[in-house]
Amino acid sequence: MSQQITTGPASLFSDTRPLAERLRPQTLAEFIGQQHILGPGKFLERLLAAKKLPSLILWGPPGTGKTTLARILARNSGSEFIFFSAVLTGVKEIRNIISQAEEFRRQSKSTILFVDEIHRFNKGQQDGFLPHVENGLITLIGATTENPSFQVIAPLLSRCRVLTLNALTDDDLLAIARRAVSHPTHGLERQNLTFSEDGLAALISLADGDARRLLNSLEIASSLVADSDQGDRTVTREIIVECFSRKTLQYDKDGEEHYNQISALHKSLRDSDPDGALYWLCRMLEAGEEPLYAARRLIRFASEDIGNADPTALQIAIQARDSYQMLGSPEGELALAQAVLYLATAPKSNAVYMAYKKVRQDIAQTGSLPVPHHIRNAPTKLMKDLGYGKGYQYAHDSPLALVDQDHLPEKLAGTRYYAPTDRGHEKIIKDRLQKWRSILANRKKIREK
Repeated sequence: MSQQITTGPASLFSDTRPLAERLRPQTLAEFIGQQHILGPGKFLERLLAAKKLPSLILWGPPGTGKTTLARILARNSGSEFIFFSAVLTGVKEIRNIISQAEEFRRQSKSTILFVDEIHRFNKGQQDGFLPHVENGLITLIGATTENPSFQVIAPLLSRCRVLTLNALTDDDLLAIARRAVSHPTHGLERQNLTFSEDGLAALISLADGDARRLLNSLEIASSLVADSDQGDRTVTREIIVECFSRKTLQYDKDGEEHYNQISALHKSLRDSDPDGALYWLCRMLEAGEEPLYAARRLIRFASEDIGNADPTALQIAIQARDSYQMLGSPEGELALAQAVLYLATAPKSNAVYMAYKKVRQDIAQTGSLPVPHHIRNAPTKLMKDLGYGKGYQYAHDSPLALVDQDHLPEKLAGTRYYAPTDRGHEKIIKDRLQKWRSILANRKKIREK
């Protein structure tokens, strides 16, 4: 990164639009980033050369160029471009747009319909596009920050090509910042402003891969310095911190990032990585995740991935939840952090989970198998006459409280579900079970002699 960037002379043109809108690229030559789909020989370059555009779903984080790219593609194809926001429009507007597209067709013009935040449309609204995409009346370009596999109906998704846009890199953001400062017509329109190296680094860090956020922050910081009475007109890190005290993290409690990050937390815990686990917990909490949701996931993890290898883990997870409920934020979040570090460093076993899963599978396959008579309760004479409880061995009447009798339905007799590991406390359980089974086997041999 260079030491500083300094603006040139003020523009002769007055433009009140936000900087991000003024600097929106008009051609692919001006577009920065997304080289995995825009580079030489890549998919979009071939499309632009052919001037034939299929329906597309542009999926990526905010501020990565989805709307801009759609406008450039439409302009290159020579089609009429209709911008449509799923937030602001409904079924009535859809009908009007279809009528407009039909009029364009009568004039031998094609129509590109850009639907921003297409994931906000319900199934019925998305269904409304299908026949018009299918018959070629419109070329649909949908933009979404949510995983289209979950948010776009399958019939519509199958008729579109999904292009994934990535969060912009620091180098991309630096190039955008340079363009914002030096653009001869639509730049910052400030004279003699200097951006220090650490000031730019702070802006890029705050942007978090989002070009729009970068440009908005750049404009606010520049205005603050330009309007200052002090002689020094340098945008420093201190000014950036003053303007923007907190980075807004990319997160959606019901969307893709929510599931990605809880998966990252769970897998970091399972892989016994306390650093990764603590990072993802903090990422979720800092982004606004409900702490009790994280606590519930920790309780589940304690049973699923630790189980009896460390029975204390479940207690720790439950106590962390109770502590948070008592203390609230931010004090209670420390209890969640403590639990995460304990769970990450505890011995791991999924034996409880696997045993439970196997039992459920057998129940699904075998249905309502009867309880063996000898372990049925017999509170009435009729039940006793029917053989309920007959032959039951009371464990406390036997040496070591061990008895040799079946407790599973006859069809499943002898099935072993729980297979404790050699890790943590479960090794003690495994050794105990082996010892008990050996004792019972010896008793059986003696009886059979």
